[in-house]
Amino acid sequence: MERPRRLRLRPSMRRLVREISLEPRHLVWPLFVHRGADPEPIASMPGQLRHSLDSLMTAAAEAVHLQLGGVMVFGVLPQEEKNATGSGAYAEDGLVQEAIRRIKAEHPDLLVMADTCLCEYTDHGHCGIVHEGTVDNDATLELLAKTAVSQARAGADVIAPSAMMDGQVAAIRAALDAAGFTGTPILSYAVKYASAFYGPFRDAADSAPAFGDRSSYQMDPAGGYWDALHEAAIDDQEGADMLMVKPALPYLDVLPLLKQRFHKPLAAYHVSGEYAMVKAAALNGWIDERRVVLESLVALRRAGAQFVLTYFAPDAARWLLEG
Repeated sequence: MERPRRLRLRPSMRRLVREISLEPRHLVWPLFVHRGADPEPIASMPGQLRHSLDSLMTAAAEAVHLQLGGVMVFGVLPQEEKNATGSGAYAEDGLVQEAIRRIKAEHPDLLVMADTCLCEYTDHGHCGIVHEGTVDNDATLELLAKTAVSQARAGADVIAPSAMMDGQVAAIRAALDAAGFTGTPILSYAVKYASAFYGPFRDAADSAPAFGDRSSYQMDPAGGYWDALHEAAIDDQEGADMLMVKPALPYLDVLPLLKQRFHKPLAAYHVSGEYAMVKAAALNGWIDERRVVLESLVALRRAGAQFVLTYFAPDAARWLLEG
């Protein structure tokens, strides 16, 4: 009789035969920053904050202490600072640019990623310029490129375009190279679905569309594998250095598909809705939060993600370091 249990009976044996590793270096912590003097709790994401610039420095120090793979910075502007072109995204003295400069000044070795999009800065909440009720793809490219250059100039180690505009990686790569940032890599949100799992993020970043939704540029969840492979292939050809799948667990089948096809680092974004569901269940005592989070992150690593963006990053890192 075959007895697979022989290799599971003792903790030492289970450790010996494990294939999948999960370490703090595999985790990237998304952080929100606003202009307020004090951090604000995010109701739909218990435990997460809209950081002030000062509290963001505390979070950055925590990321360094926990040996995280890095952080990704998102800006939250008040409505009165937003406009139709999202100029706050590419302002040299913009909120995210200032946040990046401060983080890199205090923690130069911490890897800082910059989300490159317009939705948090436009008064209509869409990811690009709107003409006659429709997002103008090509008019948006120039502004995404300006945003990327301003973020790189501020010190961002990685540019991460998330707007899902056709040609955005090529436009950003050309602009970065022309500005002298030939060594700045691009992490493309290559396979990003029009998902219902983004709800708490839109609450946190105040970035919900004022009209319609993003289904005309983000991907159809029922689109099939051809769509995922097509989007990833375009960004691969345009010069993306790394590819991302977003959301993570609902698209666990897509990760190995890309892993087999593309010879580039692959990321997964464990998004706000996934975080909020686990938190709600844990707060109600329905699940063991630590075990569920670590199991979920291991699943993403097993599926092919070399690193995971997750709001659980600091908690998961602490649990991992505790052993």
